[in-house]
Amino acid sequence: MGYVMCTSPCFGCGQIFSYNPMRVPSIPIDGDRKPICRTCVERVNPRRVANGLPPIVPFPDAYEPCDESELGQ
Repeated sequence: MGYVMCTSPCFGCGQIFSYNPMRVPSIPIDGDRKPICRTCVERVNPRRVANGLPPIVPFPDAYEPCDESELGQ
């Protein structure tokens, strides 16, 4: 059994961060999902709420490794 974490730049701020590829918050850009770091989620949520949108609520394990078996689902 192994674990998987992805590492890439955040779409919002460009900082490199690690995340669970199956659970990380992301946004669609030109047909691809782009991951967003925890800091950017916290930064954007007040604006979302002010604009009448629900806040982004990351899964508890969004920034933790996932079991490799989850990738095949």
